[in-house]
Amino acid sequence: MTKLRFTAEADTNLSDIEKNKSLAKRLKAVRKALGYLETNPRHPSLNTHPFTSLEGDNGEKVFEADAENKTPAAFRIFWHRGPGKDVITIIAITPHP
Repeated sequence: MTKLRFTAEADTNLSDIEKNKSLAKRLKAVRKALGYLETNPRHPSLNTHPFTSLEGDNGEKVFEADAENKTPAAFRIFWHRGPGKDVITIIAITPHP
């Protein structure tokens, strides 16, 4: 199983979502998506695809995964592989503009 590692920004993003009671339904979707990232980053519901406008601290390819679909301002999870073989680093969890 893959281990998830959160940057300070991603940790703050998740904490802010958890504190906002009006985002309870969205928090559930974000947690579900994070679970899929742990078990299968290619899970079809994540709609994972490369995000070319950003790269990891060491030049890693960054991916964008959907936490929600067909929802206004749906949350997205930005991530990359590493450091290490079985680690995924969550860079940010943000609403889609």
